[in-house]
Amino acid sequence: MVGLAGILEPFGKSQDLLRRLSGLRVGSETCRTLTETQGERLERDGAEAVPVEPDPEAEPWDPSIPPADGESFAGTVAYAGTDAFAVPVPSGEGARDWRMMYVGSLYDPRERHTIYPSGYDHRCLASRMRAYAIAFGLGTADRVVALTDGGNGPEAAFEGHFGGDVEFVLDFWHASEHLHGRAKSRYGEGSTEAAEWAAGAVERLRNEGGASLLSRLEEQTLPEGASGEYAEEWRKLRGYVRNNVHRMDYPEYRRRGWDIGSGPTEAGCKIVGERLRGCGMKWVRENSSRIASLRALYLSGEGLWDAFFDRRQANAA
Repeated sequence: MVGLAGILEPFGKSQDLLRRLSGLRVGSETCRTLTETQGERLERDGAEAVPVEPDPEAEPWDPSIPPADGESFAGTVAYAGTDAFAVPVPSGEGARDWRMMYVGSLYDPRERHTIYPSGYDHRCLASRMRAYAIAFGLGTADRVVALTDGGNGPEAAFEGHFGGDVEFVLDFWHASEHLHGRAKSRYGEGSTEAAEWAAGAVERLRNEGGASLLSRLEEQTLPEGASGEYAEEWRKLRGYVRNNVHRMDYPEYRRRGWDIGSGPTEAGCKIVGERLRGCGMKWVRENSSRIASLRALYLSGEGLWDAFFDRRQANAA
């Protein structure tokens, strides 16, 4: 109960929550210590690729692709993804710096089941995700679709732990936001030209894919007298699409009935991050990782929280 309160609220508030709900009176430092100790245990298991086993009576995962718009799809799929948020850390003389923490996700096509591991290192995170994928039988799916934000770190980590059956898809909304952002910087915030150009680029990307968009970008020339800043924005945009074109075949992904947006991953990242980004908070790396891991376990459901603490009691007996 103390650990649950500690991942739901700041430690100062969690002691009050415990008193109100159960009459248990513990100080904030005791709450901190007990919560971080359980997070340390969970992380130690994760480092040894020992996942918390799912509840055997839980609803099994269904990897079949649900119909959409009256159309059915063949094959089975499991989804994986990563996202990141900035954790405030001490930076001398009372200042704060920021360090990126990653939240992974494994979920089924109907989004009824989701597992949320977390960690600071892509490869360690991918290792934990693989252990959970095995525990939940996701290897029965024809393909794992990994939705990413365009960074190369997650792709290399997934390839190392999931093998060659991973299809990487750039989150469509991330790509769309990138196009809108570049349009604003090139044509001006709120301008008609920016809105029209971005809408056309997004439509082409959705219906024709990244290769078509890149071809169009490379055909276009800079207007006469364009500034160096304008030319640099254009160069960055073409480079972004060129570097990601292998994971931007959206017409094919849609034809197969696959998701092209990473909503569950972003939602999990936001909820895990809320606990670590409160006003004035600063975290030692190890402690922030422990709290995030424990909060992600609770967020995952599937009976994992109870199974983790049941295992603890069994080991102590």
